[in-house]
Amino acid sequence: MRLQKECLYCKKVLIGRTDKKYCNLHCKSAYQYQKEKEQPKRFYNKVDNQLKLNRKILKEYNKGGKVTVRAEVLSNLGFNPNFFTHYWKNQKGDVYLFVYEYGFLKRNENGKNKYVLITWQEYMSIKKN
Repeated sequence: MRLQKECLYCKKVLIGRTDKKYCNLHCKSAYQYQKEKEQPKRFYNKVDNQLKLNRKILKEYNKGGKVTVRAEVLSNLGFNPNFFTHYWKNQKGDVYLFVYEYGFLKRNENGKNKYVLITWQEYMSIKKN
C-alpha cells in the first residue's frame, strides 16, 4: 500500500517505492526550502544576523580607531543599538556598548544624536579593584 500518492512538492503521481514522497531530488530540495521559509526564523538566528550586521557597519565607519558618526547614518543602514555583545565603562562613567571588538557610545551633540565609535583596546580588559 502506497503511503503518499503524489509528490509533496509538484503533486505529480508517484511511481516506484511505496514510501516515496517526491518524484526527484529537485522536488525534495524545493519542498524542504519552501517548508523552511514558511517557519518563523529562530530567535537566535535573528540575534546573530543583527550582531553581524551591526559589526559590519561599525567596522566600515570606524577606520580611525575613534570616530563620531550621526546615528541616522548608521540606522539607515540597519544598525540596531539594542544588539551588542558586551560593554565597557570608562573612568568618566560613560558606558560603551560593544559588538565584538567595535564599540559605540550614544551622544547628543547640538540636538543631533550621534555615536562615538571606538575599537576594543587591551587596557579595557584590566579589572580594577
